[in-house]
Amino acid sequence: MGLIDLTLTMTKEMRGVAWESAKTLDVDGWNARTLHLYSHCGTHMDAPLHFGCGDQATIDNTPMSHLLTTAYVVRLPETKPADVITVEQLGSLAKQFVAGNSLLLHTGWSKHVGNDGLYRQKLPRISESLARWCVDAKVAVLGVEPPSVADVNNLPEVTQIHNILLGGGVTIVEGLTNLESLPDEAFLFGAFPLKVFGGDGAPCRAFASTEDLTIQ
Repeated sequence: MGLIDLTLTMTKEMRGVAWESAKTLDVDGWNARTLHLYSHCGTHMDAPLHFGCGDQATIDNTPMSHLLTTAYVVRLPETKPADVITVEQLGSLAKQFVAGNSLLLHTGWSKHVGNDGLYRQKLPRISESLARWCVDAKVAVLGVEPPSVADVNNLPEVTQIHNILLGGGVTIVEGLTNLESLPDEAFLFGAFPLKVFGGDGAPCRAFASTEDLTIQ
């Protein structure tokens, strides 16, 4: 299959990731690690509980229909640090979007992974109007390259944008990468989080398929 991996590789240098050896082949007969993962590290999915909005659903209750969907990518090559992304930048897709599909925003921001001063501190953000458009358009998943859809240093903003999206039924996937490899036409998008009981979010494996669509 023509699968495209959209997931950041977890490393010890990544914020919220650590591990130590639990078993070794020489001593125990097999290798194993004990992992310590922040629930929003790397490529991850948010649940409504993350900001206590809507019905406060948890990651293990994320609708399966939101984990594998038809999706479109919007190219935003001119994105600059701290830019606010608007509905107008969706172009013709804003009028042609089909409810229940997903939307991925290709800003090229994943190239700044490892440069926390840019990647996290000056990330491009979703405008209030775009967040409300996503709810009105019934976007299943909004996927972005930065580690958040809003300014993590601005609590009112980050709370507002997450509440609009998550409270409006839009699942959020943050920390995507490799979006330049996506086709310009519709494709199949999947993002499968760890099924953590009562979780506010979880790392996920995100991918796209360039094969013929089977999700309508």
